[in-house]
This record gives sequence, structure tokens and C-alpha cells, in this order.
Amino acid sequence: MSDTYRIFGAELSPYSVKVRSYFRYKRIPHEWVVRTMDNMSEFQKHAKLPLIPLVIAPSGEAMQDSTPIIERMEALHPEPSILPGDASLAFLSALIEEYADEWVNKPMFHYRWTYEADRQSAAERLARANLPGAAEDAILKLSESLKQRMIPRLGFVGSSASTRDQIEASFTRLLRLLEAHLGERRYLFGGRPALADFGLYAQLYECSIDPTAGALLREAAPAVLEWIERMLDPKGEGDFEGWQTLGATLEPLLQAEVAGVFLPWSAANARALAAGEAEFSVALEGATFAQSTQKYHAKSLRALVQRYRAAGGRERLDPILHKTGCLTWLQAE
Repeated sequence: MSDTYRIFGAELSPYSVKVRSYFRYKRIPHEWVVRTMDNMSEFQKHAKLPLIPLVIAPSGEAMQDSTPIIERMEALHPEPSILPGDASLAFLSALIEEYADEWVNKPMFHYRWTYEADRQSAAERLARANLPGAAEDAILKLSESLKQRMIPRLGFVGSSASTRDQIEASFTRLLRLLEAHLGERRYLFGGRPALADFGLYAQLYECSIDPTAGALLREAAPAVLEWIERMLDPKGEGDFEGWQTLGATLEPLLQAEVAGVFLPWSAANARALAAGEAEFSVALEGATFAQSTQKYHAKSLRALVQRYRAAGGRERLDPILHKTGCLTWLQAE
């Protein structure tokens, strides 16, 4: 039996390239399979949900959802570890990965499907990937269909005329904070990638290949772009650092982005879901952010809180979370 995994994904899917980057880092034998109309029947045979990535193990086991895939593979292939040896830093890495998956996806999706140049670019690339070798009229037809399908989904990530400024401000602030942090090191937690790198890189990689967000990255964040390039095929280049060297530039990101926007938004979504509300709003930085309530985000927050409660190194972790404003949100849930 072959020892090669098969990863069904797409270049324009952040969660697909996240898993691909992980497999490349671990040097796990794998085949990258672009999901197309031609192989859809094989995909559907194994997928429980119509979502990518789908990983098919050599045993035939099928896995979906990027974080559980990585956690499952990390148990099977623990070296080189993506978990800092300091348990407090391992939790901070998981916290940033959660922020990336659930919040940084907002600006990625917002820029891609709000602005016409980005819509056209993404729709055409998706059409060509789904219909390899097809005639131009078929590409054009599918591109238009994709735009009509994706633009209404902006509401699912909370992107609207009233939230545009908040989403874009968060993105530019993230770039500024990351530029300061990555200007001094190869990866988020030092000389090798951690779980956080895979989650955050994936969203920002997608931004980098789109016209509007890509232009912002090239203008404001050259060190971030270099890190994105490294994460396409990451390699261990040193050890994880300690908080004493990471804190000066990682603390502002935790404070401004994770505690400033992500955790209050995530907690408000969970409260609305528990109350049976179809929509919710939350005050973020003095402005109202409103969107439809999302079940998956609430489930993901519960998993994060459980991870916090089980985390080791709390004598080191809690002071960091308290200082950055994260602790209140994690203890409240």
C-alpha cells in the first residue's frame, strides 16, 4: 500500500494551503490534488462535507477541517514539532491560529469579493482551476456564476458597507504589527514554524495573490511577504524563542487584534447563538460590528476555551493573557 496522502484542495482556499504547508514542513509524502469537476466524484466519495481540504490517508481514512487534520498528523509525526516546549507559548500559538482561522479570514474574503478587480481575478482563477483546458466561453460563464454565488456570502464573514472600515483597519493594523515582529525573526515564535504560522500565513497568502490586499502587502509589509514565501515550503532554521524575546512585538498583536477585536466578536457570536438569535452586533473599537450568527465559530471558541483550561504553564500564561486583555474573554466563556 502506498504511504502517500492525497490532499484535495485549491490554491485559492486558505485552509487547503495551510494543510499543504504543514505536510511540506513535515516532509510527509503527499499528492496535491486540485479539486475539479473531473475528480468531483472521487472527492464526494470520501468527503462528509462539501468542503476542502480533504485529506485521504494511505489507509483510506478521510479527514476534513484544517486544524483537526494538523492535530491528527502531529500526533502521528511529532518531529519536528510545531509546538513550543513552553506550554504557555504553545497555547499562545493556538490562540493566534484560532484568530487567523476565524477573524483574519474576514479581510481575506472581504477584499477578494468586495472590489471588482479582485472579484474578477478570483472568479477567473477559480473557473480555470475547476475547468482545466476548457474553452474561454465556458471559463467566462463559470466565472460569472462564481461571482454571483460568492458575493452574497460576504455577509457570512460580516463584510458590509457598515463594517468595511473596521475590517480594513484590522487588516492594515495586523500588517503593521506583524512587520515589526517578523522583521526580527524567521517565524512567529522563532526559528521554526509553530501552529500559529500555518493558520496566519494561509489567510495572508491568499491576500498576497489578490490585487487589492496584495498591493497593500507589497507597500507596507515586505518582511511579512518574505515570511509568506518561506511558509510555502517552511524549514526549521533554529529553535523556538522564549517570551522574554518574543513579548516586545507579539504582545501588541495579542492586545490590539486578538483581545481588541477577535475575542469580543467571538464571544458575542457565541452568546447570540445560545440565545437563538439569527444576527448579533458587538461594539469593536467604538463602532458597531454586525453580522449573522455562526454555529461553527461558537464551536471553535468552546474548543479554544477547553484548550486554555487544560493548558500547562498557567503561572506564566495567565499574566501574559491578563496584560494583553485576553484572559477576561477566555475565563468568561
